Amino acid sequence: MDVMRTVRLSMGQIDYTDTGGPGRVVLLCHGLLMDGSVWDDVVALSPGLRVVRPTLPFGAHRRALHADADLSFAGQIALLTEFMRELDLSNAVLVVSDLGYPLLCAARNQERLAGLVVLPCEAFDNIPPGLPGRVFALAGRVQGGLWLAAQALRLPGVARFPMTFGRMSRRPIPRRLLQRWTEPVVSSQEVRRDLMKYTLADDYALLADGMAELRRFQAAALIVWSRKDRLMPPEHAQRLADLIPTAQVAMLDCGGTLLQLMHRMLLQT
Repeated sequence: MDVMRTVRLSMGQIDYTDTGGPGRVVLLCHGLLMDGSVWDDVVALSPGLRVVRPTLPFGAHRRALHADADLSFAGQIALLTEFMRELDLSNAVLVVSDLGYPLLCAARNQERLAGLVVLPCEAFDNIPPGLPGRVFALAGRVQGGLWLAAQALRLPGVARFPMTFGRMSRRPIPRRLLQRWTEPVVSSQEVRRDLMKYTLADDYALLADGMAELRRFQAAALIVWSRKDRLMPPEHAQRLADLIPTAQVAMLDCGGTLLQLMHRMLLQT
């Protein structure tokens, strides 16, 4: 049973769900202006696993962190690392999607990991990625921009635009998810503050600089990418595999960045 819980970390409280299953621990990460619900269909088809889904501070979180929380790129790595340690997650599989900072978290915490699964995500110098990344970065620099962007995503059809989620999923993202993901940004100034800290971060270069750390990753690794992804370059799948000694690559002909929304094909990989 998927139970909502809360853990207190140095930067504030993080909500997460935990299925409490008896099998392997799987830690699912999510992207900007999303929460763990992006994985709902996959979790429903994964009985027996212990699936942990934190709601990380990227705009869809309902519990704002401390006002002085460091939510830069480096700060997000530290937050996810502390989350893993506070829950004492070990022998876990870390699943990366959309945002790239968990790649460095994996490289620096591999003693806790039995494996790594990488879905299309930021890598190398592709940060912020493509048109949607640039639009959100710009929105963070304009007064009221994040509020306006979130409000727009609540309008029918806007999420299909190329500058929003249109290039991330070949299927329309369900309205219930869009409403859920955008409600905190629309309703909470403190949540907007948290999101703005990341969109205004000046340390994104840490991603490209840290890619070489993946050469030290020794646990099993699977990279699942779409050949048709127009946001996360398909060639990055092989570049990542060339860095990670144990990596295997599965290239799909379906979907875009959010392959978890194509859940049945993903589970067959």
